[in-house]
Amino acid sequence: MSLLMTLRIAFRALARNKLRTTLTMLGMIIGVAAVITMVALGTGAQTQIEDRIRGSGTNMITVFPGSASAGGVRQGGGTSSRLIPDDAKSLRELSEVEYVSEGLQSSQQIIVGAQNWRTNIVGVNVDYPQIKSWPMKSGSFFTEQDVLAAAKVCTLGMNVAQNLFGEDDPTGTEIRIRNHIFRVLGVMGPKGASSSGQNQDDQILAPYTTVMKKLQGTEFLNYILVGARSSDRIRAAADEVTADLRITHKIETGNDDDFRVQTQDDMVALQTAASQTMTSLLAGIAGVSLVVGGIGIMNIMLVSVTERTREIGLRLAIGARGSDVLMQFLIEAVVISLVGGSLGIGLGYGAAELLTYYDPTLPTMVPVDAVLESVLFSAAVGIFFGFYPARKASGLDPIEALRFE
Repeated sequence: MSLLMTLRIAFRALARNKLRTTLTMLGMIIGVAAVITMVALGTGAQTQIEDRIRGSGTNMITVFPGSASAGGVRQGGGTSSRLIPDDAKSLRELSEVEYVSEGLQSSQQIIVGAQNWRTNIVGVNVDYPQIKSWPMKSGSFFTEQDVLAAAKVCTLGMNVAQNLFGEDDPTGTEIRIRNHIFRVLGVMGPKGASSSGQNQDDQILAPYTTVMKKLQGTEFLNYILVGARSSDRIRAAADEVTADLRITHKIETGNDDDFRVQTQDDMVALQTAASQTMTSLLAGIAGVSLVVGGIGIMNIMLVSVTERTREIGLRLAIGARGSDVLMQFLIEAVVISLVGGSLGIGLGYGAAELLTYYDPTLPTMVPVDAVLESVLFSAAVGIFFGFYPARKASGLDPIEALRFE
């Protein structure tokens, strides 16, 4: 019997029981839709994280105080687990480094007339806007002279400016932080969330010397930001920074660093690994639905073999081979799986779009490989779970099948 004839018989058999065929497909539809939706959520979140990290600055490297390993007993004599301005000064001399900015934060209440707002005061240097690729909306950034003089000047993030001044331009006005009066030099452009999820528009930038001496009363930095000269030299710059700080901190060979150097690629890899683990977990849970759908296909096909025993016996009696019967039932199982899988892909796309439409904070993206894998997996499920019923049908004895009531 030709393959075309076998296909026609298989489709005709499925069409005779439209409701049962549709219900059998339902397991595959739900399973594939669930997998597509979960993968779309995971991929969308992963892409958002990568864009956020890569958009947080230009070739940025961050140096944090403290060793990556627990404890500090392995450090050599003369080492320090803190960062100081002299560390940043040393980094400015490196060949692979273009920008350096000291950094520390202080949470303070800001007062302007009858208005007040609590936010972070971030102490930085003049290279900070270049490292973060952060332009001004109005006014100007403070100067190197302001940093040297520990001047009480600042620039406001967009949210701070709106909460304290509304739609008015605050450039040239004054704000009070504790008992200090700061002059506002300008407003930073919109920036959004940082790689850690912090709202960068809800903060005030001031000279780090001012924050250290007049707000914090400390000699230590929370971090140092470094801008590499080019994107393809970030790793080389990070290695150079590490080597320089080991010398500055007098860390002996074989001892652990008392600082951590983190690049954007490191942050992307860390966040991506966590996101991929969650995506795999969710997709695995959703994949259980596919297995359930496959079991449903096998059950229905077994019922179909029982109902069509006399038909199978008649076909075998008039010359049909067992392989023809096997192929017919396999085709029926694969068609149910593929059609159900295709409908599930469409449903998954729709569910992903609806999630993003009703909650824009949940970005979704359906990768092409996930669609192809879903189609192939659907066909594999049809073959795997349809083989036993098909094998049972092809092995029937024609005489016994014709006697079946």
